[in-house]
Amino acid sequence: MANNFLTPSVIARAALATLYETCVMAQLVHRDYDEDFAAKVGDTVNVRKPAVFQAKEFDRAVGIEIQNATETGIPVKLNHFADVSFAVTSEDLTLRIEDFGTQLLNPAMEAIAQMIDRDILALRDDITQEVGVTGQFPGNPVGVNMFPHSNPRSAIDARRVLNQRNVPSADRYLVVGPEIEAQWLGDPLFHSAETRGDTDGLREANLGRRVFGHEAYQTQNIYTPPQVTGNSTTEVGVSFHRTAFALVTRPLVLPQGAANAAVASYKGFGLRVVMDYDIDQKQDVVSVDCLYGTKTIDPDRAVLIKGIDKA
Repeated sequence: MANNFLTPSVIARAALATLYETCVMAQLVHRDYDEDFAAKVGDTVNVRKPAVFQAKEFDRAVGIEIQNATETGIPVKLNHFADVSFAVTSEDLTLRIEDFGTQLLNPAMEAIAQMIDRDILALRDDITQEVGVTGQFPGNPVGVNMFPHSNPRSAIDARRVLNQRNVPSADRYLVVGPEIEAQWLGDPLFHSAETRGDTDGLREANLGRRVFGHEAYQTQNIYTPPQVTGNSTTEVGVSFHRTAFALVTRPLVLPQGAANAAVASYKGFGLRVVMDYDIDQKQDVVSVDCLYGTKTIDPDRAVLIKGIDKA
């Protein structure tokens, strides 16, 4: 493919497709996007919280009781500005767009997807409800790890908690890390859960079945290696309804003075691509960024699943 096809608009569309396919948490939470919005980092927007109604016994003598269909506005600060910038030499530009995507663009978008998912998962700090335990069985020999919580029954307990709080049964998700996934995949109870018939959407992350009322997914972004924290390796999964958390994205405006730039949006994602030429190094600089904010809408619609703690 000729070099002039590597334009910001082409790169933006390719980057957006990769971002959409790579994110896990971002696809499972409440989304708010406005194509006509133009903001600066730090702006706060109001996100509509779905209205809540109460079913009442109809009395013909009294008539119907009209309830206010008001949607509560929740302020969300757009305080995350994800950026990946890289240089492309003149030699790199001889590659076809498919090679450019595989070698440069896909890894860049995977990094942004990981950042978005981790920022959403950070909202677990707002949740007080939890099931499972962290640690060893009492009386186990020192150094022998036995995990009573790495058991699909935690999903049953999480379902009970959500049911007790009248959380709608549709759009419930369960997200765990690689350690818990490995434990559950070896448990007969997990394999007795209701199987899924389709593999659309997040098929790579999907565990292949419904787990006791949840669509179940695995993401490595839950996992924090000990070399990063300096502590033990800990996983805390989460069971939640889509309306427990929100991801708010807004498109960044095209920079003034940068003629070689483009913005692309698709299904609540917006990306900006700006290209500039560094004549000193004879290379193009490609900068991809997006503006977003995350917010807990209703912490009662989520339950922590205590994960594996390896000393």
